[in-house]
Parts: sequence; structure tokens; C-alpha cells
Amino acid sequence: MRTFLISILIFMASALGTSAQTYFDFKVPFPAAPLVKNDTVSLLIVGDVMMHARQLEYDYTEFLEEMKPLLNKADFTIANMEFSLGGKPYSGYPAFSAPDGYANYVKECGVDVFLMANNHILDRGIKGLKRTLSVYDSLGIRFCGAARDSLSMDESFPLILRKDGLSIALLNFTYGTNAPASRGYPAVCMMDKDKIHHAIAKAKEKKADVIIALPHWGTEYQLTHSSEQAKWAGWLVEEGVDAIVGAHPHVVQDTTHISGVPIIYSTGNFISNMSARNTRLGMAVELRIIRKDGRAVLQEPVLHFTWCTLPGMLSKTYKTIPIKKWASRKDDWLTKSDYENMLATLKRVCESTSINY
Repeated sequence: MRTFLISILIFMASALGTSAQTYFDFKVPFPAAPLVKNDTVSLLIVGDVMMHARQLEYDYTEFLEEMKPLLNKADFTIANMEFSLGGKPYSGYPAFSAPDGYANYVKECGVDVFLMANNHILDRGIKGLKRTLSVYDSLGIRFCGAARDSLSMDESFPLILRKDGLSIALLNFTYGTNAPASRGYPAVCMMDKDKIHHAIAKAKEKKADVIIALPHWGTEYQLTHSSEQAKWAGWLVEEGVDAIVGAHPHVVQDTTHISGVPIIYSTGNFISNMSARNTRLGMAVELRIIRKDGRAVLQEPVLHFTWCTLPGMLSKTYKTIPIKKWASRKDDWLTKSDYENMLATLKRVCESTSINY
């Protein structure tokens, strides 16, 4: 397995209040390269954006404030929007329906593309999907993974992003939905090999420099990928994708390469009310495409770990933070044990997944 570059802050032991070696065996082979614009197109892919019932009780406009600098550095930031905008009454698990303003807030924080192909997109049925698509249209946000009609499906599966003469094709699809999908439109992109094969072929016809698969797959809460994920990843690589970044398990999963193609099996949660073991750790995946000798080259992914703090831990509300920035700020925590939990979770997950940090 080729080593992934991980963006983790090396901090002084004195700032931790105890020995830093308690949590980290410092291994930073190279400094993370900055997100640069010249001759480079950068993407940032974050994990599950959720809105549980308890989150509805808080002001969501503080949830992602600490993440804005990272979200806005990339040319394109992509997020898995794991809820519908089905209107009132708003609800959390098991049938999510978030306020329209929440989607707008995520956009205003710096997200450029919403991923819609997930098991919760039909939580309010076809009517809820239609309404979600209408709201996204009104926000002027790009999205993929679902479509209103055949024309919009043709435009979004794959979704082509263009910047500085480079083009990136995004393919977002899901293993299934919690509520039955319709046979016609609006439609959700499913894990259908014939349709995915056609979408990859279309991306090649459109001269996409890089093809990125964004599957919603895997087993929830498992830190390592399943045999089914491995089979799909191998098939996608054979079909010609250049990177795979997955979601759904609600935890960070292991990473690897197949024939030189980087595979990030799961990015985990970005913002949620989940508190089960390992579910508050997330991973933002930075991909950079550089024009080199007249062709596009996808560099090694850089992984940025995030932590979702619950009300009363770091502040009075939910707040997702970059671990790199906050790893040396124990004194800022309202609940010091949550700081310890963050570091312990990071260490445990990285050890379980063999991610070098």
C-alpha cells in the first residue's frame, strides 16, 4: 500500500498537558502541499452532512464555521448531503427532512457540489426528492447522483467540472435507498454496472482528464472495507476511473491503491449528532490534478481529519473542527474529556485502518 499524505499537526507535548507520545507516534514523511491554483485544479471531498432531530434545536449557522478556510481553499468542494429537503415538519432519523436554509448554509460555507445518491435521499418519497431538486436548482448549486428527467441525468451522470482547461468527471451512485425508488423520473443513480459503464464511457467521450467515482456503499460502523466494496472498486478501476472516494459507513475506513488508483473507502461523518464509537471522526480528501508535460496528473490524496464536537463539548452547539488546528488547544474545550476522546479516536481509527499519520 502506498503511503497517503496526511495533514496532521505536530504539536508540543506541553500543549497537551501530558506526553504527546501518549497519542501519536509522529510519522510525517512529507509536509502537506498547499492548495495552489496555478496549473492545478484542486478538489476537496468531505463526508456525510447530516441533520438529526437534536441538531434541529440548534443554530446550524455555527456548525461549519471552523471548516470554512479548508472548504474555500479548493477549486471544487464536494459534500454528501445525507437528507432530503421534504419540507415541514422537519425530522431526523430515520426519515430525514432538513430546512432549506441548511443546504444554503452548507453552500455558503464553501461547498460547490452536493452529492445526492445515498440511502436517505428518498426519506420523504418521490415528492421529497422533487422538492429537494427544486431547492437545489433555486440555490444555483451543482449536484449529482439524482436527476429530474433524462436530460438532467445526461448532464449530471457524469457531472463534468471544468477549470483552467482541465475537466473532472464525477460519478455518484448508491447501493440503494431506504424508501422504494420509482422506475421513471425523478431518479436516483444506483449501483447498476450497465449504467455506470455507460457513464464512464460518456466521460471519456467528453474528454474528461480525470474520472472520480463517489459510491455510497459499504457496511455501517465497520473500519475496514467489505469484500463487496473491494469487488466494486476493482471493477471501477478496470472500467477506467482515476480515483474512488466512498461514503455511507459513518466512520473512516481504510485506504489503498488498486493498479495505482487511490481508493478511499469511506470518509466518515462530517457533521451529525451521532455519538457511537468512531462516528465523530471524519476525513476530508484533497485531490489535486496538475498539468504536467501536456497531460493531467492526479497527485496522491492528502487526508485532513475532522472532529464533530457535540453541544457542551467545545461550545454550546455542534461544531466540526479540523484536528490539525485544534490538537494543541486542550484549554479551549469546555469538556476536557472530549479533547482526549478526539485524540484517542484518531489514534484508534488510524491503527485499525493502517492509515499512516
